[in-house]
Amino acid sequence: MKRLDLDDLPPKAAALLASAEDGEEVLLVRNGAVVARLVGGPAAPAAETQVDPAQSAEDRAKEIFELFRSSVEDEF
Repeated sequence: MKRLDLDDLPPKAAALLASAEDGEEVLLVRNGAVVARLVGGPAAPAAETQVDPAQSAEDRAKEIFELFRSSVEDEF
């Protein structure tokens, strides 16, 4: 899979791609010829993680590691 970071694009192009609705097509054209067709998908859910500003970086790292460890144990 190829990846395109919208932050690397001009603002107008990034806005056009980001605003494509579910099922809406966006054509990529070069010299009048269609070179690609992108289809918008459902919007990704917003991240719900809140970082406590009072939490130290070490405590946050421990929490992330524990979450990772438990995920691995659940998987295997």
